[in-house]
Amino acid sequence: MSLSADSAETLALTALGWLVGNEELLPVFLGSTGAASEDLRASAGDPAFLTSVLDFLLMDDSWIVAFCDAHSIPYDHPAQARAALSGGEIHWT
Repeated sequence: MSLSADSAETLALTALGWLVGNEELLPVFLGSTGAASEDLRASAGDPAFLTSVLDFLLMDDSWIVAFCDAHSIPYDHPAQARAALSGGEIHWT
């Protein structure tokens, strides 16, 4: 079962909130995306930015597990949300 676009966006926003509250990972995320902490709120409505949030989390299984466990989300939902936000396209290059 795949997630709807609305569910995917909600999950990505939840992931963003989790990242913002994670003092260890937030600087890593900001450094890898080039975003500034001041831009997070403004970028939260941008599907491309939300996709980058999920891409970041999907880079490390331990991050997915920590996020999903913190929010009682099945482990496969972030990848499903990533696919839904991008219209099913994933470019790993």
